[in-house]
Amino acid sequence: MGEFHQSGKSKTSYRLSSQWLCAIASLLFALANAHGGETSGLPGTIAKIKPAIVAIGTFQKTRRPPAVFRGTGFVIGDGRLVATNAHVLPNKVDQEKNEFIAVFAANANGVEFRQATVVGEDRGYDMTILRITGAPLTAMTLGNSENVREGESYAFTGYPIGMVLGLHAVTHQGVISAITPNVIPQLSGQQLEKKTLARLIAPYDVFQLDATAYPGNSGSPLYHPETGQVVGILNKVFIQESKETVIQKPSGISYAIPIKHLQELLKKIRVE
Repeated sequence: MGEFHQSGKSKTSYRLSSQWLCAIASLLFALANAHGGETSGLPGTIAKIKPAIVAIGTFQKTRRPPAVFRGTGFVIGDGRLVATNAHVLPNKVDQEKNEFIAVFAANANGVEFRQATVVGEDRGYDMTILRITGAPLTAMTLGNSENVREGESYAFTGYPIGMVLGLHAVTHQGVISAITPNVIPQLSGQQLEKKTLARLIAPYDVFQLDATAYPGNSGSPLYHPETGQVVGILNKVFIQESKETVIQKPSGISYAIPIKHLQELLKKIRVE
């Protein structure tokens, strides 16, 4: 009888050990999944799209510094096309002194620059498409800006205050606060500028974000935090006082142009 009871206790102990092993295995599996979750969502999307974020500027070998950053862009299409704002580019480059438009890309070895030429431009929507030299870079996918709704969260990645912070991409996230015409109301007719009058004649909707952007963010892609698909291009920041105080006193209001206008420009230049 004693042997019988001892054997029974052994079997019970074995069953309990199996249950504990199953519980531990389940816990380890859950922890592994939780750790793996760090590569999904916005953190995973940032890691995926970051190689496609470039700085836009000019390069002149004899100048000090030779590279000047003017804004942000992002790679699209076949990896040799870059989208940005038209206002990011200089009005002219000094070709006699070998100055040229350049795209600066960060990689594991530092920074590489590519010479770029304008292949498409739409000043009305403040969009420019550049073609770069060299091997293709990682490209972003364009989404459907018609599906964007107020209240949704999106992210944008770029180079705010580029010449100060260097080529280190920064990501911000914000809510689509409004889908609104691209004209900010003025208190009187005397405050209307030529550009504002043109917008009043042919207004179009833009995305208003409750996110802080800075000089240098112009041209940054606005993208879905889960899919990484681009739905807009950062265009401007609402300035409370003056351009000089935008860094010290940011308004926290930014605007992006829907990506459908870039897609229309791509069709015009017959590039998919």
